[in-house]
Amino acid sequence: MELFISFLLMSLALSFSHLVSASFHDHFDITWGNGRANILNNGKLLNVSLDQTSGSGFQSKREFLFGKIDMRIKLVAGNSAGTVTAYYLSSQGDTHDEIDFEFLGNLSGEPYIMHTNVFSQGKGNREQQFYLWFDPTADFHKYSVTWNPHQILFSVDGIPVRVFKNSEHLGVPYPNNQSMRIYSSLWNADDWATRGGAVKIDWSKAPFVASYRNFNARTCSRSIDCSTNSWHSEAALDSTKQQKLQWARKNYMIYDYCSDTKRFPQGLPAECTH
Repeated sequence: MELFISFLLMSLALSFSHLVSASFHDHFDITWGNGRANILNNGKLLNVSLDQTSGSGFQSKREFLFGKIDMRIKLVAGNSAGTVTAYYLSSQGDTHDEIDFEFLGNLSGEPYIMHTNVFSQGKGNREQQFYLWFDPTADFHKYSVTWNPHQILFSVDGIPVRVFKNSEHLGVPYPNNQSMRIYSSLWNADDWATRGGAVKIDWSKAPFVASYRNFNARTCSRSIDCSTNSWHSEAALDSTKQQKLQWARKNYMIYDYCSDTKRFPQGLPAECTH
């Protein structure tokens, strides 16, 4: 019996991990861009860039199944219209799961749009968009995803902005059995990103650069219930977090698919009732 308990504890310890941003070299690979993405400052800073030839991107070395993942990002400054900085988790294949932050650049002096989405079993179309209440190009800000078997929480600087609940009881697939990697990229999306593609990239301002630091993750790497891990309760919303969530959504949300009756004339998606 003691041997079994020791084995169980060892298995749990191997299943849970706490990754801290000691070095981006330890946790990420530059995957494309031909030198346009770089890890600097002894691994403490990662930059991606975009010019007229190519963008660039990176991905995590490991896959995760549930966790709390933080990254501090400083977005492209100045006239960033037409650029998109994507930061997301994703599995692979036609029925992939995905949890998205995308930051849509804009003309100088106009606000960025923070675009969020959730895919489950290959189905997305769950967009919610927000303006940010600060200049995301002036300094680094923390963008977080807390993902557990019950819900997904999107947060900015610790302020909840979106909750996507597990609605499998309503027949809605939920991302709970496919491990995901972290991905990020900076790329040309001027066919749609700014005012529906009306504003194109001003290449005279290139190269465009986004920067990352302070990666932190508390995650699971096996398909077990991670509810015993310390981050599990962080996705729960107490009264203070509920108030912050309502504040962010009341003042800064500019699009919610769950309110778009023109898009869904036959009725809103089932999870919108949850």
